[in-house]
Amino acid sequence: MARQKAKKTATQATGCEKAIYTLEVFITSGPITKSFAKKNKIISRAIQIRSDQTLEDLHHAIFEAFDREEEHMYEFQMGGKGPMDPKARRYVLPIDINDPMSNSKGAGDVTLTTLESLRLKIDDIFGYWFDFGDDWWHQINVVNIESKPLRGEFPKMIKRVGKSPPQYVDWDEEE
Repeated sequence: MARQKAKKTATQATGCEKAIYTLEVFITSGPITKSFAKKNKIISRAIQIRSDQTLEDLHHAIFEAFDREEEHMYEFQMGGKGPMDPKARRYVLPIDINDPMSNSKGAGDVTLTTLESLRLKIDDIFGYWFDFGDDWWHQINVVNIESKPLRGEFPKMIKRVGKSPPQYVDWDEEE
């Protein structure tokens, strides 16, 4: 699937007020059948999340937004030029933070890293890798950062494009 361009909207929050981030999350690759991909050329979700919430909170929002059923390992990658860029900063689960088997150390713990600590800006793009066996890759675009009165619970999905692919593909149905 093609890399998606961020859409610019509104103004960026400044100072230390609580901000609301609007993120577009695109599935860029994973175990998707050709027939599903043909019917769903773009698969994305727009999620709003508070600046004081963590990457773990964002993971749970993405998990629910794409109707996933079973938890797996995951990480976020910041500042790279694509999936698995060795120069990207990796934000990982606590069990992975000092994994001696890993080629690179995690830059941070997803349970402790807040969105505001990442100093994201509108048009920033980062990656999310879910399920290290099936390799679901996502591109996350920062489309808006604004201060506004907080109403309701966050994070929350505000837009859905395309159907959610099944987490586990029945490849026999494709034939």
